[in-house]
Amino acid sequence: MRWIIKLDEGLARLSTFCGWVACVAMILMAANVFYDVVARYAFNNVSIGMQEMEWHLYSVVFLLGIPYALRTDGHVRVDVFYTKWSNKAKAWVNLVGALIFVIPFAYLIGIYGYDFALDSYNMGEGSGDPGGLPHRWIIKSVIPITAVFIAIAGLNMVTYALRVMAGDKEYEGEHSAGGLS
Repeated sequence: MRWIIKLDEGLARLSTFCGWVACVAMILMAANVFYDVVARYAFNNVSIGMQEMEWHLYSVVFLLGIPYALRTDGHVRVDVFYTKWSNKAKAWVNLVGALIFVIPFAYLIGIYGYDFALDSYNMGEGSGDPGGLPHRWIIKSVIPITAVFIAIAGLNMVTYALRVMAGDKEYEGEHSAGGLS
């Protein structure tokens, strides 16, 4: 049981790291939007690259927010039934959901996302707009990286569910209120 605890805590740290990266990307995105608005309306200066960077940062926020949402039970689920169930029933739902849906879904995202990013790299894909960002493969490579972190978060759901079933943890505790602390 001790190895499950260590594994669970290590996997949780990786998902929390994703949450921190998503938060930093959100702050950078807000600063980018602020700069873009001021430059456009105060100085009549438009930067296509800065506009594209907004979308790239938003992609990082969204993609790396997924593993964190899985870690903190912030994902979509039919909570009408789930909240009334015992901790062990919740653990079973999360265990089965992680094994049947989350991890296989992460595998599919990884396989197709890798090819997507590799094709972009091989083509030397950049922005089609003048002044746009030149290396589009960089943001596309976040997709397979995210797949790895989603799989890690799915494995974390499994280890946490095993801990709950063994009586070591409860779902009302630190897991759902994980926060970025």
